[in-house]
Amino acid sequence: MIGIGYDIGSSFIKASLVEVQTRNSIARTRVPEVEIPIEVQKLGWAEQDPNLWWQYLCQATQKLLAKAQIKANQISSIGISYQMHGLVLVDQDLNPLRKSIIWCDSRATYYGERAFKTLGKTYCKDHLLNSPGNFTASKLAWVIENEADLYHKAYKLMLPGDFLAAKLSGIPQTTITGLSEGIFWDFKNDKPSNTLFDYYKIDKSLVPDIIDNFTVQATVSEVGAKASGLTPGTPITYRAGDQPNNAYSLGARNTGDVVATGGTSGVVYALTDQLSGEELTKVNTFAHVDYLPQKKMFGKLLNLNGAGIQYRWLQQLMGEVSYVKLNQMANEAPIGSNGLKVFPFGNGAERMLDNKIVNGHISNINFNIHDNNHLVRATLEGIAFALIYGIELLKNDGVVIENLKVGNDNLFISQVFSKTIANTLGITIQMLQATGADGAAKAGIAGGRGGLNNDKIQIIKTIDPNPQSQNQSIESFKNWKKQLLNNII
Repeated sequence: MIGIGYDIGSSFIKASLVEVQTRNSIARTRVPEVEIPIEVQKLGWAEQDPNLWWQYLCQATQKLLAKAQIKANQISSIGISYQMHGLVLVDQDLNPLRKSIIWCDSRATYYGERAFKTLGKTYCKDHLLNSPGNFTASKLAWVIENEADLYHKAYKLMLPGDFLAAKLSGIPQTTITGLSEGIFWDFKNDKPSNTLFDYYKIDKSLVPDIIDNFTVQATVSEVGAKASGLTPGTPITYRAGDQPNNAYSLGARNTGDVVATGGTSGVVYALTDQLSGEELTKVNTFAHVDYLPQKKMFGKLLNLNGAGIQYRWLQQLMGEVSYVKLNQMANEAPIGSNGLKVFPFGNGAERMLDNKIVNGHISNINFNIHDNNHLVRATLEGIAFALIYGIELLKNDGVVIENLKVGNDNLFISQVFSKTIANTLGITIQMLQATGADGAAKAGIAGGRGGLNNDKIQIIKTIDPNPQSQNQSIESFKNWKKQLLNNII
């Protein structure tokens, strides 16, 4: 039998088939060919049509089954990983009432900051583990105030993965992990936060049934099967946000394990069973995929909005040069890019900068010195330095980082990017053969907590700090940080 996993990103829908017995990947695909559009009606807004996610999930399923030449009835489980923090409001037929306000949309920042002041730091720290910030609950508060007629038509609120599972099964559901990432969960009482719901005037009946991350959550309906190409009755056995899922995919199981991703956004995610709250407004703490009230495991998350999207923006400016070529160009420039600096904050309000919108900056250009090679390297260094700045916040919040686990994709493929992080922090980076869709498929197959503990994940590359260039990287970061603090924020 075979497990299928989906990774629902804001750029692509990825899907993977994994053989149950060996846990080996059989086939992978992604759709569409060009990135899913993000609609920006106003500065700081970011929306996507949930129907597009569903359309592409169906296309990916059919494409994958054809590619692997297998029949739908060979699929024994479904795992779903999804872009976090998005708001999906549906009617009773599970049709979206509006486009999803996705993770990088900044419109609700004011609502979250006002809630933090009103509810108080003590309540937010002890019950929510976060400032409400620009998360799903605050986005719903924006809808309540600005689109009241639409809000009153809503049957359920969902996160992106909940919506797609509902389209497959016909049953609206969510998880503690999902509610925590939306800042709906009261960790002190282990239930949805009545205080937050009352403050935002959110109807509690909008919350779907809460189910476990690892269980037979629902099965594919006749309608879902007809659209997707799957077989009716196929069980949905796992769902999680992309960052908790990524940590699980990369073998993070215990407190102290730290993973990172460099996709559209950049994320560092650390497992812990301890809470600090020192960086409450800049670092997020969510329920991890194996969280239980009697055995709590948290994921501390540091997010940088402008990571891969910054590199993509540069690629477009350079005429769609391949990423392989861009990485080669970066190697031609020296560490520190001869003083050229890039600050990759051009993708909305940055949580790690206290939800400020500072936009992107390119600084210290010298027309007699700098060329395209310098610009490419400065961009990769700038994204790396921004993540390192965030890692300093994680350390302030009690996280100890001795090494980093990453997947073999996106920004970490770049030697300049990976080496900049390893050198500046003085840590080893392990690059593993794992993808989000593979991880979702394997977690779906596991069907229970700890089911992946014996899963073998191949280390394909180890990146160690280079003593000969480490001081240069550290000095370049200090200069970058000094300019960030003095001139940008």
